[in-house]
Amino acid sequence: MPRYIVEREFPAGSHALADATTAAAVERNSDLGVTWIHSYVTEDHGKTFCVYDAPSPEAIRKAAARNSLPVDRIFRVQVLDPHFYR
Repeated sequence: MPRYIVEREFPAGSHALADATTAAAVERNSDLGVTWIHSYVTEDHGKTFCVYDAPSPEAIRKAAARNSLPVDRIFRVQVLDPHFYR
């Protein structure tokens, strides 16, 4: 399954991030074959970088729309693990 990083920007004072981490949101994602792995949140909570396994960027966009989340950019990525090369 391809892995993606999704960049999102939230308006100041937004509580959308808390709503997006509910079990219901995870279930809505799974209906589309999208699995949320984890997210990185900036100190001001204005931006997130979320890691997903998904069949396509389109599936991620559909899942985001179902969860009322913005999608600014999507990058297909590969894992580089420094411990693998020892």
